[in-house]
Amino acid sequence: MDSDHFFVRGEMERSIDFDNEEQMERVCGINDRNLPYMEALFGCELFAKGIRLTYTCPDESSTSRLHKVLSRLKDLATVHEHISEAEIFMEYQGLKNTRSVMEIAQNGGSDDLRKPSIIVQSRIAYPKGLRQEKYIHAMEQDQIVFGIGPAGTGKTFLAVAYALSLLLSGKRQKLILTRPIVEAGENLGFLPGDLAQKINPYFHPLYDAMESMASLSTIHRLEENGSIEIAPLAYMRGRSLQNAVVILDEAQNTTVEQMKMFLTRLGEQSTAIITGDISQVDLPRYRISGLVHAMDILQGIEGIEFVIFDSHDVVRSRIVQRIIDAYAIDGESRDKGGQHE
Repeated sequence: MDSDHFFVRGEMERSIDFDNEEQMERVCGINDRNLPYMEALFGCELFAKGIRLTYTCPDESSTSRLHKVLSRLKDLATVHEHISEAEIFMEYQGLKNTRSVMEIAQNGGSDDLRKPSIIVQSRIAYPKGLRQEKYIHAMEQDQIVFGIGPAGTGKTFLAVAYALSLLLSGKRQKLILTRPIVEAGENLGFLPGDLAQKINPYFHPLYDAMESMASLSTIHRLEENGSIEIAPLAYMRGRSLQNAVVILDEAQNTTVEQMKMFLTRLGEQSTAIITGDISQVDLPRYRISGLVHAMDILQGIEGIEFVIFDSHDVVRSRIVQRIIDAYAIDGESRDKGGQHE
């Protein structure tokens, strides 16, 4: 049996068996370091012995939630060498944001149970909530997709994963990563190295996402043969993009002119995914964000889809979710204060 359960002192105790010690260690972490985090997250006590993980929870709902997450982590452990607190929280958040099977059945459709996923080599990216599901569906169906929302909602990670899946499956011949280079008090000209070395730090988030879905050797091979290209947004001017998937990251820092230039580069066989957070615009105050402007004028155009995330969609960690909410509350109070001045 995969699990057993019984009541102890008014609490429910249950267990889950792993296929082998390596799989269990990946879920529990080295020296069981993931167990205290899961105990705090679910309000349950966990105990590991052999290839069995036993847990005692205060009520049946907590037991059920923890069991579902552990079952999912067990599956993840077959393809992921390390499972971190961040991945545990992503599964927890995904479970919290996803409709129950009963809700889906009441809304009439077994088709809704088949959630979209992104496969890159042997790794699979699953949506961690309804907004991420909508985002993946939009990337599959529309030529231009905007993923807009705060940090930690998975918008860039899923964009990179989907772009890699198109490239490695042969559906697109090239992956182009671009973003506006908005400098924070420094000038690129004063930084050491050639252009690639100067802009490399700006693209680290995109590379982090790529490396979580594909091996380094695969990424280096694709770079060497020109299948993956990185370029500042200014270098996209005058180009015509054919049979390519293009990710424009940090799009809130584009100007209106830059956004128009970028969107008009796309050929019929090209796909664009634009990500950004309109609460973190670094442009001078007198410049309108090209992302904000695009949201105003491009809604309702066939082939263009906007997916708007908020703090409830954050899957990075609980503290990021709280930070975003705190800044939102502070921004609202400042706006109200300004109205009374």
